[in-house]
Amino acid sequence: MSGSEQLRQVLITKLPEAAVNYAVELWEQEPFSFKTTATRKSKLGDFRYRRDRQTQTITINADLNPYQFLLTYIHEVAHLHAFVRFGIDIAPHGAEWKSTFQQLLFPILSTKFFPIDLLIPLRKHMKNPKASSAADLFLMKEMSKYDEPSLNQEALFLSDLKPGNRFLLSGREFEKGETRRTRVLCQEIKSGKKYLIAQLAKVKLIA
Repeated sequence: MSGSEQLRQVLITKLPEAAVNYAVELWEQEPFSFKTTATRKSKLGDFRYRRDRQTQTITINADLNPYQFLLTYIHEVAHLHAFVRFGIDIAPHGAEWKSTFQQLLFPILSTKFFPIDLLIPLRKHMKNPKASSAADLFLMKEMSKYDEPSLNQEALFLSDLKPGNRFLLSGREFEKGETRRTRVLCQEIKSGKKYLIAQLAKVKLIA
């Protein structure tokens, strides 16, 4: 089985059906090693250019919903294409990457590939794409509607809580404090220590 067919077999299970051919075409333009990984709280996908490797590697969290997986896939492929086109000394999320990301995503910014409710925040996001789509609160909230139903139906985004609300995260109790850009300063009740927690962290409200 060829490399493109191996990739296709993986992507069929992860992407919206209409996007599989396009995703494989991007690989054929610039082949890479592709892997899915267990959930990583700090990132959805990863690409790092290695000077000592002829074939570069892209990894994506396996549990992403099909539309988040597609967006992350294009995001990471854009890194590879930008480095190949402009050289390895460019900033990882600089102008060269942004323009490449926009060019690669533009052909699939339609209802054939994304639901209409995602296209509105996605088109806005792509006017000046951030280093991570997770930093775009509106986009991520809309994307989350397509996640697999949570085992904990009471889970909320930290951003939806009010300052002073107490919540559980990973079995620990916190109180929400002030918001600082994409993170919230929260105090752990037991230790009294303060932590910056992502607004998009899913938590369980206590009071």
